[in-house]
Amino acid sequence: MFLPFMTGTTVPLGSIILDTTRDTNQTVFIQKQNIEASGLLALNQAVANEAKDLKAKTEAIDSYFKSHDMPLEGSGLKMVQEAKNNNLDWRLLPAIAVRESTGGKFDCKKVENNPFGWGSCKIGFDSLDDAIETVARNLGGNNPNTEKHYADKTTKQILRAYNPPSIVPRYAEQVMKIMSDIGPEDMTTSFAS
Repeated sequence: MFLPFMTGTTVPLGSIILDTTRDTNQTVFIQKQNIEASGLLALNQAVANEAKDLKAKTEAIDSYFKSHDMPLEGSGLKMVQEAKNNNLDWRLLPAIAVRESTGGKFDCKKVENNPFGWGSCKIGFDSLDDAIETVARNLGGNNPNTEKHYADKTTKQILRAYNPPSIVPRYAEQVMKIMSDIGPEDMTTSFAS
């Protein structure tokens, strides 16, 4: 005998009458709750993975600065966040700061808060966070005044625009070496537990 449980009808079965409407509504409600719960679990897992990735990258940068006794230790989180906001390799900003000022040890002399050598050391910033935000925005191609130099470029192309080989030979290669010393590009693969 076939019972149409999903139709939401009253089905006579001899002297027994089955009301499938309530069962169907309850089943749909439970299915909806399961779908929502699955979605929340997936979202929570994604957020947890992103937080783990952010922490690993931040620790890699700050550990690198600390192991080399560099004043920029503690700026890793801001560098990772701004790299993400501007679609840059997370290691680019700290590596440029290492190459330009030995991680803040030898900042630009005539201006303040410029460990990146930005603007040939002629541009100062109100704070280190301001410098990180500005340099990341520019290198990410998100400043209309400089986007022609940096937008839609690979890391190596960005570095060659930042300091062309005609001015500083092997600059891009030097910065990219520092990047690899800081850590692998894909921290989630390398540090998965």
